[in-house]
Amino acid sequence: MKRFYTDVSVTQGADGWSVALDGRPVRTPARALLALPNEALGQAVADEWRAQGDEILLESMPMTGLSNAAIDQIAPRRASFAQGVAAYGESDLLCYRADAPQTLVDRQAAAWDPLLDWARGRYDVTLRVTQGIIHVAQPPETLVRLGAAVAALDPFTLAGLSTLVSLTGSLVCGLALVEGAQDPDIIWAASELDEMWQVERWGEDAEAAARRARRHQEFAMSWAFCAMARE
Repeated sequence: MKRFYTDVSVTQGADGWSVALDGRPVRTPARALLALPNEALGQAVADEWRAQGDEILLESMPMTGLSNAAIDQIAPRRASFAQGVAAYGESDLLCYRADAPQTLVDRQAAAWDPLLDWARGRYDVTLRVTQGIIHVAQPPETLVRLGAAVAALDPFTLAGLSTLVSLTGSLVCGLALVEGAQDPDIIWAASELDEMWQVERWGEDAEAAARRARRHQEFAMSWAFCAMARE
């Protein structure tokens, strides 16, 4: 759509921090008030609206998009949405290891074992590791405890976590980011370890590199969204 406003402002009200365009509050696609949990996220969303040119490009406003999802899609069905995110714990990337070559086996252990050790200590769970792609069942109590950790998160954090988990293929990686237990660069490198191994061996074409760069950008934005949501 064409840009229809000049001024963008952020104000605090009874429902939280809201963004207004020429004094009119922004609403979600479902027509709910776009109410943010804190000023930091309110300013981030406002900055996206300020940055628009003559036309409004929704794909250039990821903070707004995640906020809309938190309000319209997640909050009304928070329990079932959290359950869907927690399901990644049943087949977490970090639990599936190569059996050869030894260099890759060692790299996976060095990058992934500390993250699994963190999850074991943080949530008092047992995480089973296997070699190959044959499914290994995690203990029911592990899935219950990881599920409870996800269910305890607010809708905004869940919105960001969902993207982080789907991009990394790992619930443990997502939770480590949300809890501030690990640097996002380390988590990204861990999640991309297998792909980068293939790049080292066979190279990478420009299209694949561009696709990976876009995924990294989405990862970084989702992590920033989670960090602001939890301020």
